[in-house]
Amino acid sequence: MSEWKEKRFGDLVSFPPKVKLIKGKEYPFILMEEIEPKTKFVNTNISKPYDGSGSRFENGDTLFARITPSLENGKIAQARGLNNPGFGSTELYVFRAKKNISDKDFIYYLCRADYFIQNAVNSYVGASGRQRADAKFIANTILKVPDFKEQQQIASILSAYDELIENNNRRIAILEQMAEQIYKEWFVRMRFPGYENTEFEKGVPKKWDTKSLFDVIYVDYGFPFKSELFNEDGVGKTVIRIRDLQNGVSKTFTPEIADKRFNINDGDILVGMDGDFHFCKWASGEAWLNQRNLRLRAKKENLGQYFIYHSLKPQIQYLNEIIVGTTVAHLSDKDLRKLKLVLPKDDIQNKFNELVEPIYKQEILLKQKIHKLKQTRDLLLPRLISGKFKVSSFAKAPVDKKEAEKEIKTV
Repeated sequence: MSEWKEKRFGDLVSFPPKVKLIKGKEYPFILMEEIEPKTKFVNTNISKPYDGSGSRFENGDTLFARITPSLENGKIAQARGLNNPGFGSTELYVFRAKKNISDKDFIYYLCRADYFIQNAVNSYVGASGRQRADAKFIANTILKVPDFKEQQQIASILSAYDELIENNNRRIAILEQMAEQIYKEWFVRMRFPGYENTEFEKGVPKKWDTKSLFDVIYVDYGFPFKSELFNEDGVGKTVIRIRDLQNGVSKTFTPEIADKRFNINDGDILVGMDGDFHFCKWASGEAWLNQRNLRLRAKKENLGQYFIYHSLKPQIQYLNEIIVGTTVAHLSDKDLRKLKLVLPKDDIQNKFNELVEPIYKQEILLKQKIHKLKQTRDLLLPRLISGKFKVSSFAKAPVDKKEAEKEIKTV
């Protein structure tokens, strides 16, 4: 293998790259919010007229959050799927690999390495709370890197994981769409099996029941774990904080022990109670549920997870829009007690479950796969990108891209 040599980061990339945009013309626009931490690819369906400001990029460029706390949270991604050059937040730096000097995927993974992020954080300038990484400092950072060929080999190994993660995410999106369409067809448009011979009153079948949330659902609130005992060293058991619901994974642990009713398992439906009331289908392993979160579990045996999810999500999203707090909106017990569920007769509910519960289980299995793939990738990344693991140690990439293609075709 090649000898790793010291190079300036600014000699490896064009920073910022040259991208020609015409003022007033519409281009794809990427919001900072669209960049998910530790998710390689970002694309967008948003387009805006270019007003002369903002970061400019093309497919394959690395987008790197320069502002706190977005940088610490890992908002780093590679632009993908754009049909034209695009632009985005002014709080993004853009790095482009130089031809035959650096590989675009290697640059992305290099920027994802903890030491690179910490180096950028150490360069922060500006007022507290609005600090930004210094461009000159980053460009002048000295890094040890292999030659172009070995960069490609390293990137190929790590990219194989991300390609499979991306394909599994696509499968999940398809499954979610399938289940949602069935739910809407049966319980919103009311075109369930036998609807033609059903008597309706005010848009609802006469023999269906309307129940309050607490009549049919166990609503369990999280436990007030002591924050001073939280750690990221793996001491104790994973604890789910409100900030973990959006991405469905937690890196926080606590040695505290709570009652078993605060224990979360894969497949549980969780809701955040502050800020944005995020819904989450948990699939990242057994964990404790922290305060300011709640779990929803059916009291009726035939009340399926997808039925609960799709019945309550629009109602809680509505509350999210109308509840206004002095600082942060809060979903209270009083708010939840106003929620209602329209319950079909058992035969309809059972037929619905037969269709959608296998979809729910498949979605959870795919999320579990993604969680394991991310864990393995994140274990390999710092070792490969620093040269501690040699690519010669791998006979081939641990995950073959053809396997990813087979996965997506099975849907």
